Amino acid sequence: MSNKLFAQGRWQEAIAQYQNLLEISLGDIEIYWRLSHCYRQLNLLDEYFQTLQQGIQLYPTDARLHFTLIIDLRRNGRIEEAIYSAENAAKCLPDDYTFQILKYLTIPSVYDHQEEINFYRQRFVEGLQDLIQQTSLKTFEERNSALAGIGRLTNFYLSYQAQNDIDLQRQYGKLVHEIMAANFPQWVVSLCMPKLQPNQKIRVGYISNYLHSYSGTLWLTGWLRYCDRQNFEIYCYYIGNEPDPVTQQFQEYSDVFHHIPHNLPAACEQIIADQLHILVFPEIGMNPQTMQMAALRLAPVQCVAWGHPVTTGLPTIDYFISSQLMEPENAQEHYSEKLIRLPNIGVSYPKPYIPPVVKTRSDFQLSDDAVIYLSCQAPFKYLPQYDFIFAEIARRVPQAKFVFLRGSLLQPRLKRAFAAIGLDYEDYCVFLSIPERLDYLMINLLSDVYLDTFTWSGGNTSLEAIACNLPIVTCRGEFMRGLHSYSFLKMLGVTDTIAENEAEYIEIAVKLGLDPVWRRDISQRMSQRHDRLFDDKTCVEGLEAFYKQVVRESL
Repeated sequence: MSNKLFAQGRWQEAIAQYQNLLEISLGDIEIYWRLSHCYRQLNLLDEYFQTLQQGIQLYPTDARLHFTLIIDLRRNGRIEEAIYSAENAAKCLPDDYTFQILKYLTIPSVYDHQEEINFYRQRFVEGLQDLIQQTSLKTFEERNSALAGIGRLTNFYLSYQAQNDIDLQRQYGKLVHEIMAANFPQWVVSLCMPKLQPNQKIRVGYISNYLHSYSGTLWLTGWLRYCDRQNFEIYCYYIGNEPDPVTQQFQEYSDVFHHIPHNLPAACEQIIADQLHILVFPEIGMNPQTMQMAALRLAPVQCVAWGHPVTTGLPTIDYFISSQLMEPENAQEHYSEKLIRLPNIGVSYPKPYIPPVVKTRSDFQLSDDAVIYLSCQAPFKYLPQYDFIFAEIARRVPQAKFVFLRGSLLQPRLKRAFAAIGLDYEDYCVFLSIPERLDYLMINLLSDVYLDTFTWSGGNTSLEAIACNLPIVTCRGEFMRGLHSYSFLKMLGVTDTIAENEAEYIEIAVKLGLDPVWRRDISQRMSQRHDRLFDDKTCVEGLEAFYKQVVRESL
């Protein structure tokens, strides 16, 4: 009965049944797993975590319960509990490399205070050294455990500390490479560039877990759509398993399309068999399996693009394909790969379809007289040293409403920032959950101003805001990841809302809020210049010139 209710998604009733079972006996592990899932579905986080912990006390060697507890504690901002749980898991399962990684490298997804950033960065630096020293790959069991561990995790959150990560990425990349080399020695040897016969095309492969509707790869469709078919043959390798209409586009734009979900050896064998000249990873660092494959040598030349805009640190990735407009002068200092700056923003982003406005502000419980500032980034992009900016804008724009779409973790910080100048954050901050794409676009169309994040700006979100003609306030960052919106606005030729510092950012945001005439002027100029930004073919020509040069130099 319990499992039937669970299968039907009747979470409340399933909870009651599972609890009855647990009163009768201790219950098997599956009961604790399913009961915790019910609480998770109802967003009862305390009960969720307690149930996982109860299951672990009874079944201390169950890796699934430990892993879920650690990852979700971190995701929900409970970092000290996450680290304690990781240390406990490493004791209970000392031979499981997954928990060695979590023990040493767990850092917050969201920081409570600015001082925490340096504290946890130092913890990561020391933890990485300890992890490297304690990693043994002598036995089959050790090699296998290490392989499984790096197949479950990446060091994704490190790059959200707004610092130059090249040294740490190199150390981590070397470790991943050594683990992969120990498990797959046949796939780390150098490969010769296949000779090009007369009239033969250069074979370029693109591999990703995300060849579907996903921010890290959506832009890639433009590279394929405008490809020079006379000189290039396109191979795509989709190693994820969430096909959708965008997957269909990748299939249509490929000469050869392989869907090999969650099977690393099979995907590697296929790539080797296809004898590519160049293999491109649109992103590395978000998906563990992609990171594993990138640490091998599957083609003579291997590149990464800026789907995840941070250096990989991998010795097997030769080039980082970036953008002329996004890179500062000293950019090569940020990359272990050789940096390639393509023209403009470096990608040919398809112009998004924007529907007519079919909803009103009242549909989202927003008033017509409010000045709506859209703040739609993932919570880990918001660093605590910039929280004061929202409060300062609110102080000067009394009608301001800041709409956060994924920002509930930021509530305690925002409460402090507003209270510091005598304001109640609840009067200004609105936290919406928008699961449907139509509603997301409606919010863009109904908002007045888009507030970009500092140090790591919007990519897809900014491009979609531009398609909705929503004025964007952005501030130039130190690294490429903080220059996305800046580069989009430069390409549009609408640069009035680019700030050089925090004070200027506030001034621009306030002026946009108080001056609807200027706001409309910005919006109108954006709408007239979409063609400068979307579906750019110049960068594709630059990309293909780079491909030809690399192949020529390697023959």
